[in-house]
Amino acid sequence: MSKNALEALLAPLAVVLVAAALLWLVLMGASDYLVTLIAIVLLNAALAVSLTLTNGFTGLFSLGHPAFMTIGAYVAAILTFSARRKPSMLPDLPAFLAGLELPLLPAVAAAGIVGALIAIVVGFPALRLRGHYLAVATLGLIVIVQNLALNWDGITRGGAGLAGIPRLASVWWAFGLLVLVVAVAWRIKFSSLGRAMFATRENELAAECTGIDTVKMRLTAFVIGACFAAMAGALFAHLITVVTPKTYSVLLAFNLVVMVVIGGAGSIIGAIVAAAAITGLSEALRPAEESLGLYGFSQVVVALSLILVLFFRPQGLFGNREPEFLRRLFSRRFFK
Repeated sequence: MSKNALEALLAPLAVVLVAAALLWLVLMGASDYLVTLIAIVLLNAALAVSLTLTNGFTGLFSLGHPAFMTIGAYVAAILTFSARRKPSMLPDLPAFLAGLELPLLPAVAAAGIVGALIAIVVGFPALRLRGHYLAVATLGLIVIVQNLALNWDGITRGGAGLAGIPRLASVWWAFGLLVLVVAVAWRIKFSSLGRAMFATRENELAAECTGIDTVKMRLTAFVIGACFAAMAGALFAHLITVVTPKTYSVLLAFNLVVMVVIGGAGSIIGAIVAAAAITGLSEALRPAEESLGLYGFSQVVVALSLILVLFFRPQGLFGNREPEFLRRLFSRRFFK
């Protein structure tokens, strides 16, 4: 490895190590509830960044993340499920899957690959649509995946869902996924590929006139986002140890879009900040909902927050920018 390449890796590695150290300090003496909540915050942040890559970089309006999360959750859960229990609980599994019991890492990788392959198949026709037409099409994808999972009893156990999934994921798995998603999104954003994606978002006709394949740009962003969504769904399933056809719903799609809009479409750090704030706010309001009987109040607060942001700062908290000190820190010029 050259000196310049090594220097370029030092700053991101230092940031990751500092973040890991801070996380370790927070986790010391933390209750199981707080540890699980932190893991959920990290996974939601990874999902928000992956949706920013899809919607923020290229201007798509996809709501399909919950569909890919469901696919990833079932794929990983089946691959890690006890081989002794599969024949009785999942009688229609192919023989090679019935006897297979994988560790979490290859299962999550397989979930991401399956999610990406399905995104390619779905993306070719769906991404010819624009705006709210694409939003409706991806909402339809959520319904299709949910109904397949609901009616494919011999593979998914239908409405009963898959319970007893081994709890293999932890807060460190969630942290690792977030680091991976941010690293990929950051690398793409500040590269020629990222500039082509942003050009596609700003003016598709002008981008095509300069030789950019806008269909390829949108499909690339859609597939990468779907891959990460499937991986996040797989980790969620192994964190809460159960998955049903309705675990990842349209409501989750709405929350993820809110995170991207509030953080700023195209901003990686903005997506992380918004995801942490919205997840924390929703959890903080849960006791009030239960004690006062105001179920759904947290969603009302989230919706009002979105309206206020759209009214006073329509570009979101960060716009499509990143904090300047991070841009300088991760630039090779910083070390010269």
